[in-house]
Amino acid sequence: MVTRTQVDYYEVLAVSRQATDQEIKSAYRKLALKYHPDRNPGDKDAEEKFKEAAQAYAILSDPEKRRRYDTFGHAGVAGSTGGFDPSVFSDFGDILGDLFGLGDLFGRRQRGGPRRGADLRYNLDLTLEEAAFGTETHIQIPRLNNCATCEGSGATPGTQPTTCSACGGAGQVTFQQGFFSVARTCGRCRGTGRIVTSQCKDCKGQGQVPIERKLQIKIPPGVDTGSQLRISGEGEPGTQGGPPGDLYVVVRVEEHEFFKRDGTSLVCELPINVAQAALGASLEVPTLDGGKAKVQVPEGTQPGATFRVRGHGVPHLGSRGRGDLHVVIRVVVPKHLSGDQRKLLQQLDKTLPTPELREKDRSIFEKMKDILS
Repeated sequence: MVTRTQVDYYEVLAVSRQATDQEIKSAYRKLALKYHPDRNPGDKDAEEKFKEAAQAYAILSDPEKRRRYDTFGHAGVAGSTGGFDPSVFSDFGDILGDLFGLGDLFGRRQRGGPRRGADLRYNLDLTLEEAAFGTETHIQIPRLNNCATCEGSGATPGTQPTTCSACGGAGQVTFQQGFFSVARTCGRCRGTGRIVTSQCKDCKGQGQVPIERKLQIKIPPGVDTGSQLRISGEGEPGTQGGPPGDLYVVVRVEEHEFFKRDGTSLVCELPINVAQAALGASLEVPTLDGGKAKVQVPEGTQPGATFRVRGHGVPHLGSRGRGDLHVVIRVVVPKHLSGDQRKLLQQLDKTLPTPELREKDRSIFEKMKDILS
């Protein structure tokens, strides 16, 4: 009779004796995916390697078993590896679940029982002022609520749901996948483990009815498009005594006619005339909170020049302070002149030098000639 030589578990997983728990798990996952019987039907050698890798992982993933194995070898874990027992792998579903799409495996089955309610999303449009300085508002949330008539059971008052005969109340049924027993949600009771034989007339056996709930919510200063506010417990109710889900309010900030937002900064254009640009001016610019801020425009200011007004931007979300307001100068050239204005500008024109064409300007001019030719 030929006996199989005991193998070194570190060699089986191809890891060093100093390997971390994550390295051991990663090595095992690779082998499990490679040699799983469903990928190698009828291959006895692959099946044996799969069992071997599982046994090695069962020992090396357990701190106490690994310590005994490192100290005494196979003798230290005698009785722990007498056969392949999938139930020892509490995280086996994490390792193979994605491959087969079978959900929770080996002790991780979700039986019929309390289930958490679904989360809800509400899209909230805000003006720039509301987003910047915060606001309180009311919203109407359409959602499901436990039926008051049957108290969420789905059954006619005075009756009770019966245990599902297909799954025995477990909410899941098992079937053979290779040499594994795999669980799936019961199709008859849809995972609840119960069958409603006499349906509630108000909810038609669903246990829940649609309602609209009015909520008053407080928007903190500084939110922006994409910001989410989580309101705990305002989602759909759970089933069979499970907790409710949460409500997520997702913010979208509307465009403003004067200000553009960039994070906590605001940008606006300030139109000035040619004389103000040439001579300089002390001007006022509107602020988002309805006030005015002074902007000192120095003489010789060019179109597109930007000036910063500190502390007049958007408040920082969750902290003190505000961003800045950036004022972009737009020089407005008059389209219609009075006779006196025209004479004054003609007199001024005689005293001003003609601007020189720079090399950069020349190249742009040449490109325009090419385009128009």
